[in-house]
Amino acid sequence: MYDRTRAEWRATRQRAAVLRALHACDTFVSAQALHAALTADGVTVGLTTVYRTLRLLEATGHVDVVRDSDGERLYRPRPDDGHRHYVVCRECGLSLAVDSEEVERWVARIARDIGFHAVDHTVELTGVCARCRPARVDR
Repeated sequence: MYDRTRAEWRATRQRAAVLRALHACDTFVSAQALHAALTADGVTVGLTTVYRTLRLLEATGHVDVVRDSDGERLYRPRPDDGHRHYVVCRECGLSLAVDSEEVERWVARIARDIGFHAVDHTVELTGVCARCRPARVDR
């Protein structure tokens, strides 16, 4: 299934359940929230298994990861056409993919200029969405 770590990826009932639950989410989700959703659905899976599965999916490039305002890692399935960068609302957690071609070109140029290959990067954009922004009070 995942070429780089095929030996690490053992298809188990628990891992399959984590994958299904992750794909059912429409936004970024924490390992603990994913575990709670699985438990609520009657799926017996340990929190450690959820964390290990998500870390393996991250290592193989199958999830995008952002951090919330407390530094907790949040996960979302990566689209088939590659990773995305998102802007995430600090209030409600709304996440929107942003055009990041300029960032990708910058990373490629930096890697080329310093002679690095297979460079990974993380760009985290946070803010407050229009729905959560308090109304301006004119004085």
